[in-house]
Amino acid sequence: MVVEDENTKTEEKKKKKKKKKKKKKISFRQELLRKTIHMVSLTIPVTYIFVDRFTALCILLPMALAAIAIDVLSKKHPEFRDRFFKIFGSILRKHEKKKKKFVLNGASWVLISAFLTVAIFPKIITVTGFTILILADIAAALIGRKYGTHKLFNKTWEGTSAFIIVASFVVLIYGFIFNAPVSYFVFGLLAAIASGFVEAASKKIKMDDNLTIPMTVGIVMWIGEYFAPMIDFSYINLL
Repeated sequence: MVVEDENTKTEEKKKKKKKKKKKKKISFRQELLRKTIHMVSLTIPVTYIFVDRFTALCILLPMALAAIAIDVLSKKHPEFRDRFFKIFGSILRKHEKKKKKFVLNGASWVLISAFLTVAIFPKIITVTGFTILILADIAAALIGRKYGTHKLFNKTWEGTSAFIIVASFVVLIYGFIFNAPVSYFVFGLLAAIASGFVEAASKKIKMDDNLTIPMTVGIVMWIGEYFAPMIDFSYINLL
């Protein structure tokens, strides 16, 4: 009887934990809306194909600062916070709503990440990495939420697999569009795989995946550039 009671209590605790986790998450419909808005960010790498680095940075810097300012106001100014939450509250994650602990929301991190990747990496790497961030991250979130059952860090294998597949397609598509050498495909696909696992581990390493994904792609492909001549040609000046 004592053993049965203990087992019952353990099962009840597990059920309560699952309920709490569900409450913390936004609904799938809200996630879909959030990612639809996120899709607008695809204009960043596409626009960057046609403008130079200086122009891109001049556009991105004020946008990033404005996003950070909105974040600060939404946390510190009660009236602004109320208005902000009426519009965006349904698609904000729990950590983005906290009053006591200041945390930037996803939109701010996207713009900060865009500015940094444009400033640090060559154009072809930035365009590849940032497109992967947007499209593969959307795939990982939606597939992981809908079909994910097998845990990988704080995410799921299903979501990470979707990320890597979409990221690989991004590399292949850009490679064919820009007539890239074989080395671009090799190190681009390695970057797609690496960034997929980094995205899955983003909560574990306590860094926003909007920053870690393009940075991982950038680092892997930049390292790959040094080995590119061993395969065929350099790809760093494709754009």
